[in-house]
Amino acid sequence: MSKFLWNYLLVIPTVFYGLLFLPSVANADVTTQETVPTKIISPKPVVTQDQESANSPTEITGQVTSVSQLSDVRPTDWAFQALQSLVERYGAIAGYPDGTFKGNRALTRYEFAAGLNAALDRLSELIASNTADLVKKEDLETLQKLQAEFAPELQQLRARLDSLEARTAEVEANQFSTTTKLLGDAVFIVADTFGDRANNRPANDTKDDTQTVFGYRSRLILQTSFTGKDQLSTILSSNTIPNLTNSTGTAMTRFTFDQGTEEGVYLSQLVYRFPLSKNATIWVGPRALQPAIYAPTLNSSIGGLNGAVSRFATFNPTVYRPGFDGAGAALGYKFSNQVQLSLAYTADNTQASRASGEGNGFADANNIIFSQLTISPSRQLDVGLAYVHKYFGTRTGFNLTGGTGSAFARNPFEQNSTSTDNFGLQFNWRASRRFVVGGWFGYTLAHQESGPNNDATIINGALTLAFPDLFKEGNVGGFIVGVPPKVTSNDYRPRANAARREDPDTSLHLEAFYTFRVNDNVRVTPTFYVITSPEHNDANNAIWVGALRTTFSF
Repeated sequence: MSKFLWNYLLVIPTVFYGLLFLPSVANADVTTQETVPTKIISPKPVVTQDQESANSPTEITGQVTSVSQLSDVRPTDWAFQALQSLVERYGAIAGYPDGTFKGNRALTRYEFAAGLNAALDRLSELIASNTADLVKKEDLETLQKLQAEFAPELQQLRARLDSLEARTAEVEANQFSTTTKLLGDAVFIVADTFGDRANNRPANDTKDDTQTVFGYRSRLILQTSFTGKDQLSTILSSNTIPNLTNSTGTAMTRFTFDQGTEEGVYLSQLVYRFPLSKNATIWVGPRALQPAIYAPTLNSSIGGLNGAVSRFATFNPTVYRPGFDGAGAALGYKFSNQVQLSLAYTADNTQASRASGEGNGFADANNIIFSQLTISPSRQLDVGLAYVHKYFGTRTGFNLTGGTGSAFARNPFEQNSTSTDNFGLQFNWRASRRFVVGGWFGYTLAHQESGPNNDATIINGALTLAFPDLFKEGNVGGFIVGVPPKVTSNDYRPRANAARREDPDTSLHLEAFYTFRVNDNVRVTPTFYVITSPEHNDANNAIWVGALRTTFSF
């Protein structure tokens, strides 16, 4: 009898410690799929639903042999000795891949059932190996009652796992690609303009005759990764959103997503990104390698799918809008969390440039040389210092300011070949979780490359205020006040004795928007903006633009 008691007492601590520890070895409800609960090792381990996730960052490791392997367990913890016994004496505990135990997490009945079943299987082994000749059936009834009590939960858990395995197999059999993710978005805009068409004359002889317009832009985005760290972005687009320049007489009214020169479905981007080293990233691409892809624009709260609708308010146009889509390469290097450098060269070998006899090669095509140093002195403040050199060939249909600003700013020397040196200062200050202040100043020195030796100076700037989570989490409101690109001085005269192509006055761009998040896939943005003295000319009356944008993403 003494031997029987000794062997029976041998297994009692395991039951006691198991019941003591089960409330602290698992996480929240398995249906949340957030983290994987720590489980007890058994010859036939029960796998929870969370553990089926191939992408789970908290997948269970193998059995630990010493409590010292669990980094978040301290000798001062109230249950340290119990855990030490379970690990080192009974071998009934496994930890997380990061070497933690996470003993302070909550527990569900399903997880308790799984852990208890695993612990009792271990107890059965110990009893069978040490007391096979003494233990009677009634000696195990208490332990078996616990297993029977949780049998329904274990059965339900097994049924869920069987269902999950079947669904996983179906997804794998019908998946789009093992290397490519298919994303997409669609933008719908209903808009109208109000005010006389800008004609730079005092006479009000161009009344507003625009009709309410409706347009859309849809994109299919293929993101392909070959190594898990690289990405090939392929974007197919279709766009009917109108360019308001002709109807309003000024490009200052343009939408950020309006129609380009392509019709139907077209390839709007093809760019490949891959890491060169721990701190360096390379971008290469034959189509639309734009600065906004490889350099921080520092205007994420205002620009993009959830931000302002106008083209000017998206970001500094003379820095981030090259005015063409082209091929090239870019390098991003992160010196530290506070300093990063962006460098790039992109060329656009367009049909127009080839027809003119210029730009037949990669070096002499319309091109942009980009550089930006981004400094983050704190987590709340980012500052970007940019220098961008651009070249545009004669009669290539170019504009210097990315389709924004006055006609003089876009083409200070008309369509004569031009080079520009563009300097940009951008900043973004997250004053609080619900208030962000940003803005930019752009300074451009333009030089006429063909014909007379003429120079021009162009400036632009803006101040932006963003209110993340305004009224409701996920929503955002914003205000933009700025001066679109303006020619402040210019030597060029179209004809002898003609006036220089300089802007006589100053326009203001005033915009307000509010993006309402309907759900994770649908957002609605009403917006309103006004351009005072369009084309930087007081002879033109203000033009108002109202729009309602709905964005679907999937």
